[in-house]
Amino acid sequence: MKRLGILCPGQGGQHPAMFDLVAECPEAQPAFQAAAAVLGEDPRRWVSSRPPEGLFQNRWAQPLICTATLAAWSVLEPRLPQPVAFAGYSLGELAAYGCAGALAPAEALRLACLRAELMNAAAQPPSGLVAVRGLAAPVVERLCREIGAEIAIVNASDHYVLGAPATHLPALERRARTLGACTVQRLPVDVASHTSFMTSAARQFEAALERARFRDPRIPVLAAGDGRLVRDRETAVRMLAAQLAATVQWARCLEGLYELGCRVLLELPPASGLARMATEAYPHVAARAVEDFRTAAGAADWVARQMR
Repeated sequence: MKRLGILCPGQGGQHPAMFDLVAECPEAQPAFQAAAAVLGEDPRRWVSSRPPEGLFQNRWAQPLICTATLAAWSVLEPRLPQPVAFAGYSLGELAAYGCAGALAPAEALRLACLRAELMNAAAQPPSGLVAVRGLAAPVVERLCREIGAEIAIVNASDHYVLGAPATHLPALERRARTLGACTVQRLPVDVASHTSFMTSAARQFEAALERARFRDPRIPVLAAGDGRLVRDRETAVRMLAAQLAATVQWARCLEGLYELGCRVLLELPPASGLARMATEAYPHVAARAVEDFRTAAGAADWVARQMR
């Protein structure tokens, strides 16, 4: 029997129309109201009234992305079969716990804002991320040693995201190309997430998570740090904090979903990159993003067809 897995994106895919699909849906209003309380303005108005580059500033990006994911899930959940598990990419892991019932929308969004604040404070000196494709693991490790970078995310055996101080990033990009990388791309993220540069943020975030209204998830979540299946609050808090300063093993998360029998994967807004990575890794798995459809009902109908 086919099983459903849900993917929750991180930063990079946000856009001014990121709420349009569910903006008027009654089920999404609690998420938008919670976000308005956190942001001081309705998020739907926020994205339409600010310059697009504001969407990529860490302090705004994290709560806005979390809002888009939670709002979409509130609309889709009653239209879909129950998923076997959630998997979240970076910030998406926090949103995944909101979708899985461990955090109320207001609490998840408060924590998203705090996460961004703590990461910004830890990002001194300024830092960033570069995606590199086409290099084997030993070459990437050598590149990191030469430049003073760290592996932030492992997406596949030849697809990495590297973090480094901002002053090191141009040299990192040049050297990666020299070593034969087929893709070298600076990401629109202004902190070196998932590296030791975020150690202080991870410690403080764990303390905040311990104090938060955080329950056992109703549906398990795959930990971004190592792909383990998390069913309890204690492990969730520990792993969710640890991933701020440790490598995200996204390839293991995809492997975990596959091992659970997930042959249908749906990526929640506001992005579509995780669905593409899933089909690259597992071509016979049906993976799409909600963003591919004109309506939430269209996405739900697609899932129903694939589950037959």
